[in-house]
Formats: sequence, structure tokens, C-alpha cells
Amino acid sequence: MSEPNREPLRIGVLGAARITERALIDPARATGHRLVAVAARDRSRAEEFASAHGVERAVDSYAELLADPEVEVVYNPLANGLHGPWNLAALAAGKHVLTEKPSASNAEEAAQVREAAAKAGTVFMEAFHYLFHPLTRRLHEILASGEIGELRHVEALVAIPAPPDTDPRWSLPLAGGALMDLGCYGLHALRMLAPWAGGAPGLVSARGGERAGAPGVDEWLDADLVFPNGATGSARCHMAYDMLEMSCRVVGSLGEASAPNFVLPQLDDRVVVRTARGERTERLGTRSSYTYQLEEFAARVRGGSPLPLDADDAVATMTLIDASYRAAGFAPRPRTTTGG
Repeated sequence: MSEPNREPLRIGVLGAARITERALIDPARATGHRLVAVAARDRSRAEEFASAHGVERAVDSYAELLADPEVEVVYNPLANGLHGPWNLAALAAGKHVLTEKPSASNAEEAAQVREAAAKAGTVFMEAFHYLFHPLTRRLHEILASGEIGELRHVEALVAIPAPPDTDPRWSLPLAGGALMDLGCYGLHALRMLAPWAGGAPGLVSARGGERAGAPGVDEWLDADLVFPNGATGSARCHMAYDMLEMSCRVVGSLGEASAPNFVLPQLDDRVVVRTARGERTERLGTRSSYTYQLEEFAARVRGGSPLPLDADDAVATMTLIDASYRAAGFAPRPRTTTGG
């Protein structure tokens, strides 16, 4: 439940995306926050969503939701290409924003979102929920403790079976692609190791493969990185894989620590540590990473608690995504005009 002396957040939802149930609906129920309104491309779809998920009311359009004085937080789970435009609109309306990743279609648009967040003075956060789960924090603790020595190499693979051909994640105009949908997690996870590697990683090279029938859209992409201390990194993603795999392996001079599913630890909460002294498995709990995320976002909005993610972080990640696309022979994603 939400903290007893804190008013629940009043959240408005843009769209009726499938991810919303696990990313927001269930966490809001678990933590006592209000789902005030939802808007979709047509009113009937919004009404169905509101009825199914206990949202207080449906409204006619995204613009109407942003103008609603009772909505103080906007959750944006729209197609990738609509993140930037509607994040900008929500910030201009004076709302706090929790946006699905990435925050924009490219680094230029992400920088505009950062400027809008600074002007609004509200809380803006990209929903890299994995970072809030005890599993990720434990990986960082193990590295910080020196148990596995100095960081030497890290590799992340985020892969899923192929969505249908009609899925917006295969649409270039909607800023689709494996790197946008999946690889951003791997790149972000590597960036978060900067404190133990002398600073943020830089891109060395990248390669990728185009989705058949979807020109300019990456089905898979691998990026190689290097940290200032000489440690290397690999961030691989695949959106037409034969199974779901979201693993991370951190190798040090004295051993290694790995997580079979760092993105969705609620499905597999193991951290496996291997050193000269042997191997052990730690379990960090299957409570949803999205629930931890909403709790910390609410603590920032209500009490000013610090967050590890902000608009500057979103720009840094998007800059690395754009660089990876260029190195792999793709163009960064185009901007999308608003709809809804």
C-alpha cells in the first residue's frame, strides 16, 4: 500500500496498450494509487479499458486527458514514435510524466523533452523499471563490494520471439526496431555500471540485421562498447528470437555475477555468483519491478526523494541508441507526428 501519510497519485493513462496492465494497473492497485482517466484513439476502446481495469473514467482524447485538472501524472505507453510528442505535450500541460522507454524517437527529440521537463519543473522519468528491483541493486552491490574484483567485461542479451508483422514495433514511422524496444535495456544496464568502470561506456562498433518486409527496421542488433578503465561490454538484442532471454553477466578480475532475467526479475529472481571460492545462488524476490518503480516515482513526486533516472539520463541513452544505429548501418528513428 502507499505510505499512510501520502496522498495517492492521480494518474492518467495515454492509450490502451497491452503493457499497461503489468506496468501500471497492477502496481497502482498494489500501492494504492488512483487511476483517474484513460484516453484511447476511440472512446469505446477507452471505455472498455476503464471498465476492465478499474480506471475511474474514460475521456475522448489524449488532449482532453492532458487538460484534465484532476490528472497530475501522465503514464505514456504509446508506440515508440508517440513517446516524444506526447511527453512534450504532457510536460507543457504541467504534468509529471512516467514514460515507457525510450523517451523519444531520437536524441534530438529526447533533448527537447529534457528542455520541456526543465521548463515544467515537474518529475520526468523513463520507465527502466529493472533498475528499481533488488536484483539489479544486488548486482551493483556485488560489484561494489570487490567480491568479483575489478570490472572486466559485461554482456547483456535481451531477446523475444517475433511479434506479429502488424505490430507497431516493426514500423519505422512509429520508431520501431529491436534496439528501440529491447536493446535499450542492455545499453542502459551497461551505462549504469559507469561508477565501477571509470565512467560511461563508449560505442566501439555495432552490426544488425533488417526485418524482412520492414525496410530500415532492425530485427536484431549487437553493440560493442568499452569503458574508460578498459573493460568491455556487449549489448545484444533480437526481436525474432527462438525464446525469451533477458540475461546479464558481469565479469570481474576475481569472478562473475549473472542474472538470467534482469529485465523481468519477477519471472526469475536469481543472481548467480561464481568465484574461486565456489558458486552460490541468491534469490532477490519476485515482487514486480514495476511495483518498485511506481513506489519510487511516487516518493519523488510526493516527497522529493531522489531518483536514479531523469531527463538527462534519457538523453544519454538515446544518444547511444542513435550512435549504435548509425554504426550498424541504420538511420536513427524518424520523428512521428501526434495522433489521438
